[in-house]
Amino acid sequence: MLLARSHARSVIARSLAQSQPRQLSLLAHRQPFQSRLARRSLVTEASEPTTETPKDTPLPTNKAGQSKWRTFQLILGRATLATIITAAGTFYYITQKDRHPGAQLPFDPEKKTIVVLGSGWGATSLLKTLDTTDYNVVVVSPKNYFLFTPLLPSVAVGTLSPRSILQPTRYLTRHKTRQVSVIEAEAKEVDPVKKTVTFSDNSEIKGQVSSTTIGYDYLVYAVGAETQTFGIPGVKEHSCFMKELSDAERMQRQFMDCVETAAFPGQTQEEIDRLLHMVVVGGGPTGIELSGELHDFLEDDLKNWYPELAGKIRITLVEALPSVLPMFSKQLIDYTESTFKKSKIEILTKTMVKEVKEQSVMLQMPDKNIVEVPCGMVIWAAGNVGRQITRDLMAKLPTTQTNRRGITVDDHLRMAGSNDSIFAIGDCTASSYAPTAQVASQQGNYLARQFAQFAKKDAIEARLATLKTAPQTEETKNEAASLMKQLEKLKLRPFHYSHQGSLAYIGSDKAIADLPIFNGNFASGGVATYLFWRSAYLSTLFSLRNRTLVATDWLKCKLFGRDVSRE
Repeated sequence: MLLARSHARSVIARSLAQSQPRQLSLLAHRQPFQSRLARRSLVTEASEPTTETPKDTPLPTNKAGQSKWRTFQLILGRATLATIITAAGTFYYITQKDRHPGAQLPFDPEKKTIVVLGSGWGATSLLKTLDTTDYNVVVVSPKNYFLFTPLLPSVAVGTLSPRSILQPTRYLTRHKTRQVSVIEAEAKEVDPVKKTVTFSDNSEIKGQVSSTTIGYDYLVYAVGAETQTFGIPGVKEHSCFMKELSDAERMQRQFMDCVETAAFPGQTQEEIDRLLHMVVVGGGPTGIELSGELHDFLEDDLKNWYPELAGKIRITLVEALPSVLPMFSKQLIDYTESTFKKSKIEILTKTMVKEVKEQSVMLQMPDKNIVEVPCGMVIWAAGNVGRQITRDLMAKLPTTQTNRRGITVDDHLRMAGSNDSIFAIGDCTASSYAPTAQVASQQGNYLARQFAQFAKKDAIEARLATLKTAPQTEETKNEAASLMKQLEKLKLRPFHYSHQGSLAYIGSDKAIADLPIFNGNFASGGVATYLFWRSAYLSTLFSLRNRTLVATDWLKCKLFGRDVSRE
């Protein structure tokens, strides 16, 4: 029986052994096709040598360079964005701060009063620098704004908007520590004995009171000058000046009138040539820049909108001296004349104007012959002369004011014979300096520093007077001795003009510059100087508002051209 059992077990074991290969073969046939492919790929990968880069192996050089470049771009982009946001925020902050001035100190009856006549370069520079905590300040001017006169020729041809070069006087005075009274009126009389100024309202609308008189402790006389006509007949009646904003606007209207009238049907060729002939009198910076601006207007705009007339427009510059721009070096004068010749601007030197008629100008040529030149417009930019109120003031001091060119002043800008109470600056004076904006601006800054010294001196003297009446103790004696030393150190230095150079625009995107460097002069001309000319004028403007408006006008002119509409 035991043998039977063992035999049965062996038979079962053999049957199981024989059936196992069949089951494995069946399972192999039942596996999905994807599994077999996976096993084959594993076998293939195991048999091939590996090409995977180890973790410790550095990246290739090109990938590292690309990574650094992307990092640099990211940093640069963030820095640029931060710069733009910061600049925009700063710009907005400054504009809002300028638009909303804070509270000011009221007038103090114990302080001395400074009356400023005028709102030109000298007066505006004084107001900008003056410390109003020491004084009560009153400004009297027929204009309630400051005019940036060097850019006036650009307004005359439409390159700049008139408002872009105006700076309201109250913009400066409202940002001072103490309140400054600004009165838009025309000064009629100055009494140097009584120390009073009489002025009247010159506006179209007048109230019940249109004239009054106020007193002063110090008077800053900065009324400027008028255009010199040299008594030539017809200049006032038929010429267009280039002194005030109204002159530039009038010239722009008159110039377009000449162009449109020349385009009227039926005009003879002779009449067209007359209407399109522009004569500029005066070879100084104003006349040169105006001629250059007219040339740019012709080349950049009129040739596009008036092609039938543009080639007939002529510009003639008349100068009585042997050369134009006498304040510049010979090299720059020659460069200017050659540039004008290429621009077809005719220069007549050693030529004098004898009479200005409605449709022509009488010229005395170098050979003394008198020639009548037909023209459509005469622009007069030649010389300055004192105003009537200046002549009246000088007549009240006949022994000391004998110079016909203007008010005589000493080295401290004090008017001779005024008992040190009147200071005269700018074009109304007869100093040894040229009547330029640069001189007047430096005189205004100098006078503001002088007034600061006066206030300090008055405060020391008032304190010394108080100490004299006080009990004489050791402390008061020491303080008095210290104040006396401070008083001795207060020395009023004379005015000294520092020439910063001369600039002039000559058209065709070119300018000239005569700049003092060390002990010599640096003369430059061309397109690069033109860019310097623009940047210098932008930096000279008194406010961010004006800089923004002027820069925007230049950009608009470059993109869209000048306006040729006839008002």
